[in-house]
Amino acid sequence: MSEAFITATAAVLPNAPVDNESIEAVLGQIGGRPSRARAIVLRQNGIKSRHYAIDPASGLPTHTNASLAAEAIRALAQTSGFALDNLHCLAVGTSVPDQVAPGHGVMVHGELSNCACEVVTTAGICASGLTALKYAWLAVKGKDAENAIASGSELASAILRAEYFSEENAARVAAIEAHPSIAFEKDFLRWMLSDGAGAFLIEPRPRAGQVNLRIDWIEISSAAHRLPVCMYAGGDRNPDGALKGWAQFPPKQWAEKSLFALKQDVRLLDRHIAEATLQTPLSAIVARRGLKLEEIDWFLPHMSSYYFRQPILDALARAGLPIPFERWFTNLETKGNTGSASIYIMLDELRRSGRLAPGERLLCFVPESGRFSSGFMHLTVA
Repeated sequence: MSEAFITATAAVLPNAPVDNESIEAVLGQIGGRPSRARAIVLRQNGIKSRHYAIDPASGLPTHTNASLAAEAIRALAQTSGFALDNLHCLAVGTSVPDQVAPGHGVMVHGELSNCACEVVTTAGICASGLTALKYAWLAVKGKDAENAIASGSELASAILRAEYFSEENAARVAAIEAHPSIAFEKDFLRWMLSDGAGAFLIEPRPRAGQVNLRIDWIEISSAAHRLPVCMYAGGDRNPDGALKGWAQFPPKQWAEKSLFALKQDVRLLDRHIAEATLQTPLSAIVARRGLKLEEIDWFLPHMSSYYFRQPILDALARAGLPIPFERWFTNLETKGNTGSASIYIMLDELRRSGRLAPGERLLCFVPESGRFSSGFMHLTVA
């Protein structure tokens, strides 16, 4: 098999950044009441600004998920000089596409209106961006495609706007506001997620005069065989914790139960996220691939919140790879949690920063709380 390199990167963050005090002015207030969970969540997650594909004046969306991904891919082509009509493979991932069917990938392809090419959609939550990248990488590495573009995109605002919540749900949220711990679980994702997209060009050879990143390996792991659903949309959980899908409910209950809202079991997340998505799979990778602390120059963790910064450090140490904070790179504070797009947006910023040197090695970590999946990627600056 040949080698494959990330030879160009791009990221798109829609509209002007939104600070913490302006979030509800853009997303709206559920039931016309300010959220009591907002201050708690923002204090813990450490995010100071983020972007939404919403016109703050009209409250109307400015992008679809597909158009946001296409914008990042066009930016990639423009800055790299790559002709999209020469594209062989397009692989895209997202948490919440614009529609149930057809797949997100063909909708992005339709937005691009470039040549015929192989198109692949990877589903999931945060890890879907990395699984798309793995497909693109393997297509080029295995000489099945001369080039590929991988993309991760999120339009979280589409399901976070106040008008999306039914009157029944608004009343329920208002009723539990007197109990901040419960309100935190029901309301906190509105203050955690935001919009963005990124894209990578994958080619079999590095480009002269560019910062190229050789993809050495990508590993994906799931703990669904031993842990229940933690983050979900399109369904509701039974009292025993089992997930019941939207098709099992009569349509009259879809709005009442807010089936298509994104929900999170915060207590389950706190108990298992560090061990299931980092410590256990990374311990196996360290043993199998012989990773050594002194050989990792950069660690890029996709974090939903700075609340997890210390637990991630502790889990790294337990896995035998205690990478100190000074080797970490994250832009969560200024770019927000953009889910499957986060690793693209992080890597694009670091690559453009001028801080990478030839021969340096990067370890990227993308956890997903859906049912506790994670991905790791090892890169070498070429």
